[in-house]
Amino acid sequence: MDAEELAARWRERLESWAIPPEILAAAPVDPWGYPVSRFTSRTDRALAEPDDGPTMTRVRQALPEGGTLLDVGSGPGASSLPLRERIGHLYAVDSSPEMLDELSARADKLGVRTTAIAGRWPDVAGEVPEVDVSVAAHVVYNVPDLAPFLFALDSRTRRRVVLELPHRHPMSWLAPLWQHFHGVDRPVRPVAEDCVALAAALGFAVRVEEREAPLERFSSLEELAASACHRICLDPARADEVARTAQEMGMWPMPRDRWVTIWWE
Repeated sequence: MDAEELAARWRERLESWAIPPEILAAAPVDPWGYPVSRFTSRTDRALAEPDDGPTMTRVRQALPEGGTLLDVGSGPGASSLPLRERIGHLYAVDSSPEMLDELSARADKLGVRTTAIAGRWPDVAGEVPEVDVSVAAHVVYNVPDLAPFLFALDSRTRRRVVLELPHRHPMSWLAPLWQHFHGVDRPVRPVAEDCVALAAALGFAVRVEEREAPLERFSSLEELAASACHRICLDPARADEVARTAQEMGMWPMPRDRWVTIWWE
């Protein structure tokens, strides 16, 4: 398949993850929202315990001392601030001003010169100069129009583009609970290989590395149940029921995800 067809399939497959309207209308809270605290805790752990996995390694290898780094979908900076000793200037892009505030506060304490840009990539690509290295970690499953996203990253990057994503859609773990509580079958695609195929079809000399995720998804069954209620549009009061169901279905303890690093020069 050519790049146009692969891009269309990526979009169609992402769109198939839409929650049925009648279930979404009855949701107590936005099931797609994330608490900022989950991201800040991950960033603080990454700063305290630097990760030597393939994503950070490939960014570090290509980033010169005092170099410029672009972090797209930055959150509070888990994929960029751990490289504080090499960064001359960090350009952080995120659609959440609150996430950028958290990143900026940490960057100030670490002495990292930072420009924070609120908006979606590639809509705000024109506000970013050419950089040495760009990274986009755990972002692409939120990007329906993936080809322009990747092209914009490549056009702004002199040395290396690095992506990180789970092997499967990050909500895949909920499929048994969706079926149990709502009778809804969730999609299987897209997966990381679909992103790799599209990037290669666009002409990028992609390289791929995979590993077990360095972090557990949840620290307890109670945390899993609370997250599941949020994601599958159930009243939080049903958390104990969800916990029992997850345990009966063999969902606890959860195996770790597989994370995929994609990069090109």
